[in-house]
Amino acid sequence: MTTQAWIEVREVSKAYGAQPVLDRASLAIERGTLVAVIGRSGSGKSTLLRLIGGLEPADSGTVRVGGADLGAYSEAQRAAWRRRDLGFVFQFFNLLPTLTVVENVELPLALNAVAAPEARRRSHALLQELGVGSCAERFPEEISGGEQQRVAIARAVVHEPQLVLADEPTGNLDLETAGQVLALLRHTCESRGTTLVIATHSADVAAQATRVIGIRGGRIEEQTS
Repeated sequence: MTTQAWIEVREVSKAYGAQPVLDRASLAIERGTLVAVIGRSGSGKSTLLRLIGGLEPADSGTVRVGGADLGAYSEAQRAAWRRRDLGFVFQFFNLLPTLTVVENVELPLALNAVAAPEARRRSHALLQELGVGSCAERFPEEISGGEQQRVAIARAVVHEPQLVLADEPTGNLDLETAGQVLALLRHTCESRGTTLVIATHSADVAAQATRVIGIRGGRIEEQTS
């Protein structure tokens, strides 16, 4: 494993109770790449994303992002890092139903102390870029699933994070809408130089990635075409 990699997962193990999920898994990811993580349900895809995102600690081993050892951070430090440098896109959108679309997108900017007028301007501009500008003042339940996922992408990237993690981001969409959303997610991250790691079971999603890795028996395996 190169020491120059921007994301480094070294000999990481993770279990839930008596059930091992990752077993001395290692992975190196260069900055600005799009990596698809494939595997059957329960193979550890989502766990790997949570470890890379500092959402939970490894049982053993090391996870570094941008040279920072996430395991050495306190929970407050990890939370501050996530607010600043991480965006997350979920399968089921996870938009707050009591907030309008634009208010949902503004949340990461508010957490990073961006002034309200600037947060509103940036959020509107990004929603327009993603083709959902007309939805800004509506509530999540009033728009389609594809529109909700575009809003979720906007929320994930509005604060210009260095890393976006997407957990089955098209799994709740029909094939046509999924293709459109994936193209937007990829373009939005590529245009900003953002590293994108996607957990998926979809071959169509994996085909769009710079690299494809699999998880089998708790180990990470490079996939070849």
